[in-house]
Amino acid sequence: MSDHTPLFSFPSLKDWSLSATLAGILASTMGYAGPLVILFQVAESSNLNDTVLSSWIWGMSIASGLLCGWFSLRYRMPLLFAWNAPGSALLVTLVPGIPWSDVIGAYIMSGSILLFLGVTGLFERLVNRLPLTLAAALLAGILVNFSLALFSEMTQSPLLGLVMFSAYIILRHLLPRYAIMLTIAVGVGVLAIIYDLSFHQVEWQISTPHWYMPSFSLTALFSISLPLMLVAVSGQFIAGIAILRQDKYLPPSNQIVAGSGLMSILFAPTACHGVNLSAITAAICTGSDANYDSKKRYIGPVVAMLCYFIFGIFSAALVSVVQAFPTVFIAMVAGIALLGALEGSLSQALSQPAEREAALCTFLITASDLMLLGLSSAFWGLVIGGSIIFVQRYLTK
Repeated sequence: MSDHTPLFSFPSLKDWSLSATLAGILASTMGYAGPLVILFQVAESSNLNDTVLSSWIWGMSIASGLLCGWFSLRYRMPLLFAWNAPGSALLVTLVPGIPWSDVIGAYIMSGSILLFLGVTGLFERLVNRLPLTLAAALLAGILVNFSLALFSEMTQSPLLGLVMFSAYIILRHLLPRYAIMLTIAVGVGVLAIIYDLSFHQVEWQISTPHWYMPSFSLTALFSISLPLMLVAVSGQFIAGIAILRQDKYLPPSNQIVAGSGLMSILFAPTACHGVNLSAITAAICTGSDANYDSKKRYIGPVVAMLCYFIFGIFSAALVSVVQAFPTVFIAMVAGIALLGALEGSLSQALSQPAEREAALCTFLITASDLMLLGLSSAFWGLVIGGSIIFVQRYLTK
């Protein structure tokens, strides 16, 4: 894309299409269908109240919407942004035991690292040097606990679990793009029969964010910021940019990373853990199904921006709707929603024979309850895995 592109211009009416509009609605809605429930597990494990959850959803929704609107209109590309979904899975085990103000500070530090990588142009150099197998193993080590919980919860509600899991396996092959959303719909249908669902306590009111003061610590930097940043880079930015290039776009990589980092810093005080280029739902807006004309597909993320704003404005109602469902259902949805990500992470982690041993150790250490010097298993997984690769490369010289 030319550097002479105007900083901002409104979309032309002739560029609007029903297909791109539906793609934007679907892409943004899918982001809430599965990954959102992981935030509720973070809140439960860390004893966070509904006020924090509402502000968290408000922040990540508004931040994602602003990035979608700005970059898609600025570059006339289908640049879809979302919150760091794999990162939210990390937080279930990383946040407990760390002061909340330090957690907010960790979000800011993670965003600052991304901003630095984008502004200096070091992002692409980091990608070339970063052992993607280790980053994938780190993510897999976190996600495996959600998948195990999926099957553990079947003890409490075997009918619900078996029906949802079976539906997911079938839908993953028949309608892979909609598998998670349809599986959730199947689960809701089962709940409507066996469980007394009630939404009478839902309050449809406009939400406002709460601002939390940050504090900074080395423990939070190593235990939260670095793993959060690495997962965003390896699991979101790289994959998202690859999808765009696959569809013949040339995205401004460094600007995307810098913009995401800046927005993550600005919205961290609302409890937003970070926003980035979307990878999971990006293909919905970048492919020919969105519009046969590749120059008009940017409308999808523009529509997604409006959807994000609506979800953010009514974040408190969204929290109360999710809480109307039983906890076993929330755990099952989280496990099912992350099965695909776990599969991809394991495949990437074990893809390089020379790094397979290091990746396996990173995976096992991250999945464990290891805690040394106040630092989490995710940190030690990366350190030990990286050390193994360094030693192996040194010994083979």
